[in-house]
Amino acid sequence: MPYELNNRLVVGVASSALFDLTESDAFFRAEGEQAYREYQEEHIDDLLAPGVAFSFIRRLLGLNDLRKTSDPLVEVIVLSKNDPSTGLRVMRSIQTHGLSISRALFTQGQSPYEYIGALDMSLFLSGNEEDVKAAMALGFPAGLAMTSTSVDEEDEGALRVAFDFDGVVADDEAERIYRGEGGIDAFRDHEAAKRSVPLERGPLREFLKDLNLIQTVEEEKRQEDPGYKPRLRVSIVTARDAPSHERAVRTLEEWGVTANDAFFLGGIDKGAILKVLKPHIFFDDQRGHLESTAAYAASVLIPYGVANESPQAEPQQSSVEGNATAESGTAPEGAATKEPNAANVEEEVV
Repeated sequence: MPYELNNRLVVGVASSALFDLTESDAFFRAEGEQAYREYQEEHIDDLLAPGVAFSFIRRLLGLNDLRKTSDPLVEVIVLSKNDPSTGLRVMRSIQTHGLSISRALFTQGQSPYEYIGALDMSLFLSGNEEDVKAAMALGFPAGLAMTSTSVDEEDEGALRVAFDFDGVVADDEAERIYRGEGGIDAFRDHEAAKRSVPLERGPLREFLKDLNLIQTVEEEKRQEDPGYKPRLRVSIVTARDAPSHERAVRTLEEWGVTANDAFFLGGIDKGAILKVLKPHIFFDDQRGHLESTAAYAASVLIPYGVANESPQAEPQQSSVEGNATAESGTAPEGAATKEPNAANVEEEVV
């Protein structure tokens, strides 16, 4: 029988998001493809340091003990532009770090995001902005791992996942109203009139739904053992405030998905909340917000909707140093990187 991917959370991760490839990428740029092949072979047992998404992936995989080994709740698959030979170091590092990842796609010099749908993924994380935006253009749920200075304390507490709402979990209908000629007044009138009308799904709706699948299993475990403490916590952190908060709540209810926490901030700096909440990963559709949150959480840009259609938000090189991949050959996940270029986006209301 084939291994089925339904009834589980499937996440794709590029090596550029999972590991820090700065050194390898610098060598590739300086020495070229053949020398890079030799370098990776010589350093095959040199452990790659954790990247932006490493802690999130490690903790997510840790939830697999909630079901039997043959039927894990979480499947993480590596998607990489390396070829199979140069990708060996990535897989060796995965093994040494003790990550239960056994499946990988190595597509020499070609973007692997076209396989997201075939593998039933509800999230793809990469350090390559061009790949992320191309995946999004095809309707796939992709996020750009941004440079972050947050440090996982590696406690045994719950995995904490936080989402912005509009343009991430839901579509950007309300944001488009706000950015129109009517501004904040038109937005408030629109949301009040439609408070009972659910929004359309955003790019990470299915990812939230899959996280809820894990929480359902945990609730069943808690029913059997009242002393069990859930190990996954989901939060919504949004610039909506009252009365526009009601449509967000009603939308989640209509979809049959839930969040443990909701922060309706009305323009308060999200970083101030994340400093206390300390999520292991945070998803937002605006760079300006992620500049504030990156000190407190691994921050992921969802380049979706009107917030990413302005000239300031045109595709840039990867915001993870050393992780923009060359277009051909055995290029690693991150050749030809420029320094991060934060877009000058106007303040989000929703």
